[in-house]
Amino acid sequence: MLLAALAFFCVLAAYYVIRPVRDQLAGATGSVALPWFFAGTFIATLAVAPVFGWLSARCTRRRLLVWSYGFFIACLIAFVPLFAAQARIGARNLGVGFFIWVSVFNLFVVSLFWSLMADLFDRTAARRVFALIALGGALGALAGPILTSLLVTRIGVAPLLAASAALLLIALGLMLRLVSTREAVQRASAPLGGSWWAGLRATFADPFLRLMALLMLCSDGVGTLAYVLVADYAKAHFVDAAARTAFYGHIDLAVNLAQMLLQVGLTRWLLPRFGLVAGLVLPAVVNVALLLAVAFFGAAQFVVAGVAFALVPLMLVVTRSFAYGVTKPASDALYARTPREIRYKGKNFVETAVWRFGDVTIASGLDGLRALGASLGLIGGLSAVAAALAGWFGWKAVRVSRGLDRDTHVHDTAMSGMDD
Repeated sequence: MLLAALAFFCVLAAYYVIRPVRDQLAGATGSVALPWFFAGTFIATLAVAPVFGWLSARCTRRRLLVWSYGFFIACLIAFVPLFAAQARIGARNLGVGFFIWVSVFNLFVVSLFWSLMADLFDRTAARRVFALIALGGALGALAGPILTSLLVTRIGVAPLLAASAALLLIALGLMLRLVSTREAVQRASAPLGGSWWAGLRATFADPFLRLMALLMLCSDGVGTLAYVLVADYAKAHFVDAAARTAFYGHIDLAVNLAQMLLQVGLTRWLLPRFGLVAGLVLPAVVNVALLLAVAFFGAAQFVVAGVAFALVPLMLVVTRSFAYGVTKPASDALYARTPREIRYKGKNFVETAVWRFGDVTIASGLDGLRALGASLGLIGGLSAVAAALAGWFGWKAVRVSRGLDRDTHVHDTAMSGMDD
């Protein structure tokens, strides 16, 4: 567990070193350009997903880790001379490409990490240790922005990418160590087989994955709404890139501190006592309450006084901290009950392609609603409905997963007997 927590620390530290550079681009343009950013990310995700599926079908876990993480490490190194030549390339052209790449990078490295964790820990251990492993990531998410703040004025942006690559390389080494020391992974180290598009097919065919995809879409709807509104908030309140970067850094710090407190003080206690369903329903209840507050103030015409608009950064902090501090450990523990092909191919497809499809749909739909004259109150009310649906889909997914848990346990027992 300590090795896993340290590996996740390095994974998220690597991401949060470069995240403020990405987010300030959204603040520079406001929400108007986000549908294009998200569309580019979705297309890039669709391009990478078949490659990941092909590798999953043919590579052992060790080779899958090496090829996947090695690819992103190589990309980080390749970006270093590009950022050094930013004046010639142009900040906008480089920024759009970097925004898309970082978004894809984050989804794949985190999803693959948790797929491996679902292999390492059985369904009972997952409820006990996943919150603590996530705490390691939360500490990394704190260390990343601090490292960026300390180094960016001294060494510039380009060398930060090399620092991020070094952290990702350390994470890869720790995960390879985990693979070589756990018997469960040794028994499951053969390639998964199947086709490269098994994740897409399973998302439509498998009842559990369908529910997880719907949960992802509804939860992502709330998160994307908050992100889009914060982009407008940043554009309205901060005039230069440094101020926007600092603003997003403060949000990241607040989110990561709240996430860490939730993992230590709530999630670790909640999941073993009340089950995984509590970890999926409680955040939905919190989201509904926040969105109804935004809808009320918006409908009451308090937007002129800035009350509803001022709630937007708070909404982003609370929804994101509950998403990563409570929902994520619970949903990842659910995958410990599923067959290994679903853990890798299906989970990865839901957490990359489905997620980015939701980003495009929500951002474009929000622009369309505002073009039609929809108020912040109406938008908040519709989002509250989506948050409530996320809780319901999570409850249904837990019920369906109990049947998968029994089937997987019987299969694992049979395989253990064959090994003996």
